[in-house]
Amino acid sequence: MADDYGGVIGAFPYAFRHSESWLFKCYVLVGALATGVVSLFVAFGLVVLIGATAGVPGGSLTLSRSFYVLVGLFVVAPLVAPVLFVARRHRRTGSKPRYDLSLALAGFVFMASVYVGLLTSVPPELQTPAEPFTVGQTTVLALVPVVQLLYDLPAVYGLVPPVACGVGIYGLHRLLR
Repeated sequence: MADDYGGVIGAFPYAFRHSESWLFKCYVLVGALATGVVSLFVAFGLVVLIGATAGVPGGSLTLSRSFYVLVGLFVVAPLVAPVLFVARRHRRTGSKPRYDLSLALAGFVFMASVYVGLLTSVPPELQTPAEPFTVGQTTVLALVPVVQLLYDLPAVYGLVPPVACGVGIYGLHRLLR
């Protein structure tokens, strides 16, 4: 088949070309950019971690380095999953715009959940006070209590939104296939 995508990287242009959903095409672009940025952060963070611990003998530090890569994989995999699911479905059976649209929405929700998770896990000494902001002539107060609530939660709760949304992407794929 000359039109096969041939792997993870080729799935992005393949899915972009074959989808009829404009929102999904937008997700392919934004998802590719987000995946690249997260991958760079993980790679640079790993280099810094290795540099900071280079003089220390192996053992638990080797485990922490591996854990760092694993966490990066758990963030990248759900970013890439909607694109891979749609590309695979288009290649095998063809797809419907509803499937593509649903997975694009799930992908964007996952991105937002990563932000919420990061906001929840900010250490207290690095938190900035939540303040209202102005859009045009309107002052937006609605986000202040939400941000304060997220700051007040224990940091481990920051795992809940991304994990739930990551599982939700897979569940949506299974439901709609």
